[in-house]
Amino acid sequence: MIHITLQKELTAANGAMQLDISINIEQGQLVTLYGDSGAGKTSILRMVAGLLQANEGRIAVNQNTWLDTKNGICLKPQQRKIGFVFQDYALFPNMTVKENLLFALEKGQNKEIVNELIDIIELGDLQDRKPTNLSGGQKQRVALARALVRKPEILMLDEPLSALDIKMRTKLQDYILKVHKQFNLTTILISHEIGEVIKMSDTVFIIKNGKVIRQGKPIEVFTTKQISGKFQFSGEIIQIEKEDIIYIVTILIGSNFVKIVAEEDDIKTITVGDKVIVASKAFNPLLQKIN
Repeated sequence: MIHITLQKELTAANGAMQLDISINIEQGQLVTLYGDSGAGKTSILRMVAGLLQANEGRIAVNQNTWLDTKNGICLKPQQRKIGFVFQDYALFPNMTVKENLLFALEKGQNKEIVNELIDIIELGDLQDRKPTNLSGGQKQRVALARALVRKPEILMLDEPLSALDIKMRTKLQDYILKVHKQFNLTTILISHEIGEVIKMSDTVFIIKNGKVIRQGKPIEVFTTKQISGKFQFSGEIIQIEKEDIIYIVTILIGSNFVKIVAEEDDIKTITVGDKVIVASKAFNPLLQKIN
C-alpha cells in the first residue's frame, strides 16, 4: 500500500493555490491523476519523487517512510525507488539507446535488466542509434525502458503520450500496460485523455484546485450511471444529423468513425464535441455522456 498526504502552497494561473490531498494506492495498481492544467497534478508527482518539497506531508511506500515532515524525514530523490517518464523524453543526445539505459543502472546492478528491457519494449533494432535518429514514439519507448532499469517501486508518467499521434499513442498505451503487469509495478499516470484513462486505469483521482474532488473506477467516475454491455468504447461526437424521426450520431473512436442511431430523447443532453461512452446492451447501442 502507498499512502500519500501532501500540503503545499502553489502558484497557479489565478494566484496562490493550496494543494491538500490524501490518497491511498494499492500495490500493483495503475492510477491516473486527471484534471485541468494547473490543478496540481505534476506537483504531486514531483513531491512524491522528492523533486519538490511539501510544506507538510507524509509518504509511506510499502511500510517504508519516504517523507514525514513532522518527524523530519525526507529521503533524497536518489533514495526513492521511482521511475519517472517525462513528456519531453529527457534522453542524453550523445548516447545510444543502449548507453542511455546502461547509464541508468545503479552501482553494482546486474546489466541483464537492460537486455531484458530492450527485448520487452522491442528496442533491439534501435539500440545502437542516438536519440536524434529516433521518432517521437521511439524516444518515448526508450524513456519508458530507462525508467524501468532500476526496477522502481513506483513508475510515474507525466502525460508521456500527449505529443504523439493516435496510432502511436495507442501502441504505447499497450506497451505501458504490458510492462506494468509484467514487472508488477505500481504506476501513477497523468493524462487529459478520457479514453486513455478508461482503457488503462484501475482508479482515477479527479484533481481540481489542488484537491481530490472525486475518485473511483474510471467508468463510474466519468459517467452519471454505471453501464454494462458486451463492449464499451469512449469517443468524441463529431456530427449529429436528423433523418426522419431518428438521429445519426457520428463518433470518433481512436482513428475510426462510428455511426450510432439515436432517438430524440438520447440527444437532448449531448452535443458535438462531447465525450461519450458507446456501449452495447442486447444489441442496442447506448450513448452515455462523459462528465
